[in-house]
Amino acid sequence: MIMAKSKDFFALRIGIIAAGLLIGGLAATLQRLGNPANMGICMACFERDIVGALGLHRAAVVQYLRPEIPAILLGAFISAMLFREYKARTGSAPIVRFVLGMFAMIGALIFLGCPWRALLRLAGGDWNAIIGLIGLIVGVSAGVLFLRNGYNLGRSSHTRPFIGWIMPAIMIAILLLAVMNPQFGRDAEGKAIGPIFMSEKGPGSQHAALAISLIIGLVIGFLAQRTRFCTMGSIRDVVLMGDTHLMSGVIAFIVAAFVMNLVYGQFHPGFTLGVDAAGKAVMQPAAHTVQYLNFLGMMLAGMAFALAGGCPGRQLILSGEGDGDAGVFVLGMLIGAAVAHNFNMVGNAPYALPAVIIGLVVVAVIGLLAREK
Repeated sequence: MIMAKSKDFFALRIGIIAAGLLIGGLAATLQRLGNPANMGICMACFERDIVGALGLHRAAVVQYLRPEIPAILLGAFISAMLFREYKARTGSAPIVRFVLGMFAMIGALIFLGCPWRALLRLAGGDWNAIIGLIGLIVGVSAGVLFLRNGYNLGRSSHTRPFIGWIMPAIMIAILLLAVMNPQFGRDAEGKAIGPIFMSEKGPGSQHAALAISLIIGLVIGFLAQRTRFCTMGSIRDVVLMGDTHLMSGVIAFIVAAFVMNLVYGQFHPGFTLGVDAAGKAVMQPAAHTVQYLNFLGMMLAGMAFALAGGCPGRQLILSGEGDGDAGVFVLGMLIGAAVAHNFNMVGNAPYALPAVIIGLVVVAVIGLLAREK
């Protein structure tokens, strides 16, 4: 009876608004407790940090085994099991979803954040996020055009339950590595030698206590699974059907994060934070002001999210529900993070523009070729 009432509550608009308020407030609180500024939760940035900690890229300032990512997936897994919504499934063009995940990550890292972080940047006063969010809306709308014209990657099919356990098992392994932090020794300067790399400065060195991040991540994963919270889905539903159910949760997320940022003194409006003593602009945290890249990066990400069926947070949640195709998308994002950093494509780096152009072409071709005749 309690389970049924809880399920009904989260299916209502009041349920997703409540979840959006709590997730937004917790994200801002994680920032207060040590996570990077305007980055309480970011699926793209945190997955990038995990990849760096495993040595798949060597950007020393963004290497940390973020516990929030595995915790969110495991929170969704727990919720799906409790409410009997766990369904192991796969087979809907997994290799295509892997490629979409790669380019979604490249686009997000050119903007410097996933849709959740774009909302948090906006709630923290970073006006560059406005350009990114416009790009996201354009990208998702372009994806909706493909959907209206017959785009379909095919249905997934039920498979044996253990296949859906693989992504939760991977996340448990990441958590164990974060707790144990194994090292091969020390170099001549006394610094730890891999296999786990940890930033000593920069965003990777800024994090809340592991236990706090784990608990909050589990709560967020649980709530997101119950409500189907999805930033991309909220835009898609408005454009495709005029449905504002998911959008009400996203708006609640922004409001809660904004209010908590005001309470914590974390709201700093502007495209930059000002200028330094030498007259040089001081950027917003982990942001840049090359606006055409902010726009195009999130446009690419939005198209990839729409064609894959969910934003990075939603893909992580689906992975916890047993969706192997969503798991492949997440793995594609992880590899995309390594590619973006190793090939100098992040932010306004030299190869960001060629990367985003190639990505838009590839994703558009996928959208065209995957149409049902």
